[in-house]
Amino acid sequence: MIARVLTLISCWLAVTAYAAEPYPIRPLRIIVPYPPGATTDFVARLMAQRLNDALAQPVIVENRGGAGGIIAAELAARAAPDGYTLFFGTPAALCISPAVQAKVPYDTLRDFAPISQLAALPQILIAAASFAPNSTAELVQLARSRPGQLSYASVGIGSPQHLGIELLKARAGIDMVHVPYKGGAAATTDLIGGRVQVYMGSIPSLMPHVKSGKLKVLGIASNARSAVLPNAPTIAEHVPGYEFVGTWYGLLTQSRVNPTIVTRLNAAIVAALQMPEVRQQLIQQGADPRPTTAEEFAAFVRKDCPSWARAVKAANLRPE
Repeated sequence: MIARVLTLISCWLAVTAYAAEPYPIRPLRIIVPYPPGATTDFVARLMAQRLNDALAQPVIVENRGGAGGIIAAELAARAAPDGYTLFFGTPAALCISPAVQAKVPYDTLRDFAPISQLAALPQILIAAASFAPNSTAELVQLARSRPGQLSYASVGIGSPQHLGIELLKARAGIDMVHVPYKGGAAATTDLIGGRVQVYMGSIPSLMPHVKSGKLKVLGIASNARSAVLPNAPTIAEHVPGYEFVGTWYGLLTQSRVNPTIVTRLNAAIVAALQMPEVRQQLIQQGADPRPTTAEEFAAFVRKDCPSWARAVKAANLRPE
């Protein structure tokens, strides 16, 4: 009991010390749960530069990929609650992995303090140009007439792409065969070649094939139409009850960080996301800028994680 009391006192003194000192007085880091080179890395480095300018301190991007984001999320959750370690959050690490794994070494709602959402990257439901259906509604109609005969690609079991189509199957009452691939490039190649019928993927990687006429967009997995593809309907417009299953990015820190620090970081992030040049850079990456208050982002995470859990259940994925 004495040891526990001393530990609590030590934590309280540490948090008090962090709150008393000026902020920031040394470099910050953003832990990213993916390797360098992806859209996540681009957005993280874009925000790091803007925070550098706003806070007058270096902001270092630290890539810690692997294990569905669990490695990076645990590292960020266990960091000192002083506002100098930020986590580049995505649904994979914060929502999907906790739903798929029997146990993860952090609690998304308990261990993290959301600062602001950064962007939403809706997945697009796509097919080869030669595929007969031209919309989600026509795909559903064809799939109902040919149960178990159509196939769809994904980049792996439990990925957002896999869960997005499994949720579509559940909401529309259709049956399609899942064909997992090791990466988006192989899935796209087989989609163009007609070996699979549909695929759900990110806008940046697929838009070149759409522009070339090899692929066509059937719908967008989002709760609103995208600024990148304003004429493409959402899946929910054709399948009532279909929930948002797009990828999103946001910045979080530890739950015990002083709220005044969270407020300052939020102000810097929101100001950056409202800059025309930053907005344009994000849109060019297929991302819709989404600045929010810390409270709005926290409410979004509380609502979105159960949606992913329902998608995991629809896919009949068992916790490991």
